[in-house]
Amino acid sequence: MKAPTAGKPAISFQDNIVLFAGFGIGLAYGAVGLVSGFCLLTSLRNWLTAGDGVRIRSYALAMATAMIGAQALAGFGLVELKQSIYLLPSFSVPLMFVGGIVFGYGMVLANGCGSRATVLLGRGNLRSFVVVVTLGITAQMTLRGLIGPLRVAAVQATDVAPAINSLPGLIAEGGFGRLIAVVLVAGALIVFAAGSAAFRQARGQAAAGVAIGLLIVAAWYATGHLGAESFEPVPVTSLTFIAPIADGVQYVMLSTGMTLNFGVATIAGVLAGSFLTAIATGRFELEGYRSPRHMLRSMTGAAMMGIGGAMALGCSIGQGLTGMSTLALASFVAFAGILIGIGAGLRGPLKAPAIA
Repeated sequence: MKAPTAGKPAISFQDNIVLFAGFGIGLAYGAVGLVSGFCLLTSLRNWLTAGDGVRIRSYALAMATAMIGAQALAGFGLVELKQSIYLLPSFSVPLMFVGGIVFGYGMVLANGCGSRATVLLGRGNLRSFVVVVTLGITAQMTLRGLIGPLRVAAVQATDVAPAINSLPGLIAEGGFGRLIAVVLVAGALIVFAAGSAAFRQARGQAAAGVAIGLLIVAAWYATGHLGAESFEPVPVTSLTFIAPIADGVQYVMLSTGMTLNFGVATIAGVLAGSFLTAIATGRFELEGYRSPRHMLRSMTGAAMMGIGGAMALGCSIGQGLTGMSTLALASFVAFAGILIGIGAGLRGPLKAPAIA
């Protein structure tokens, strides 16, 4: 057996399973994301500006699928969702809401979120390289770096510890509350998706929504069940892109002394899945910026996503799908902020200027 590299902690066999699972989930996400164009910003832009609601219904179906699957795992005792960051006993409502707004507006400026940028980077979009790197650096600065103390101080000043931190808890105790919450929320999302004849005919978008939702569920199972059996249990989490991109950028620079985690493995998988799919389907194409102003706008948006996503503890995938699948009240707050930020960037007096 080969000795571990000096300076790096040994990785157990069970940890390797979680890493392989993360990479495989990322591969699938990269392929599905590239082929379907899955993206909350594109979905809302098409819906609000062109009246095309097909893609937003795909996103709604992904949320419903993730919610049903995650709550089923929790109900059968396979995953303890309470161990995730979304169901912490206390959270800062103002910080998560404002962070969501900042992230959402940054999405409009950067023309996509971190997940979409990662998918497009695998396809050869060099603009996405700038977005991913900028997002990763600013997120790391906000989580653990230069402006981290300001975030911590804001959390400490506004932190609240509600008696109930999830929607099921507001309804009833135990499994009954979970069942009612899933029926109400996931049921409404499915009705919204299925209520469109155009969406029912767009089988590819429907399949993409279900597939993305199932990948959220698979990631919960990988970290919450497979990862729980290792000597040092891994954090219970699912698909998200803010902290993993930040950790990925850091790992590329400082891999010695660091160990791979599920998030970094997932990001690597997304890049590989998108790249292989782009090559196989003839979609690979190098693309750059139109002008310095275009690059500045993109970098500004990426920085806002990095800072806002760190404040909100997630992105349009991390809070919008993964967090919402836990039915955590904090995720409802963060996701509401993201939607408001996107809406402000697409319409109204704060509408983001056109790309020059």
